[in-house]
Amino acid sequence: MKMEKITFNPDGEEPVDFFVLEQTRIGGYNYILVTDEEDGDGEALILKDFSADGEQDSLYSIVSDDTELKAVAEVFEKMLEDVELVDDEESFTASAGNVEVD
Repeated sequence: MKMEKITFNPDGEEPVDFFVLEQTRIGGYNYILVTDEEDGDGEALILKDFSADGEQDSLYSIVSDDTELKAVAEVFEKMLEDVELVDDEESFTASAGNVEVD
């Protein structure tokens, strides 16, 4: 399966490419689950879009609140039947690709 590739341009840093595994909308916010590898094992992040509806550019931030992170990770786990996210204190690990969600 070909994943959508997106490029993030953090302030003062080099651009970073990610591949979108899944996206969802919860509580009026868009969330995306991204990974740094298109195939195989890779690190992944859950990002929350803080841009206003209708804005051309998105403003994403890494989800760092533990409660929010676990809740959104559960939603993504249900959406991606072949992925299981496991909390290992500092990050989530996903089987079927061993994706770590920081």
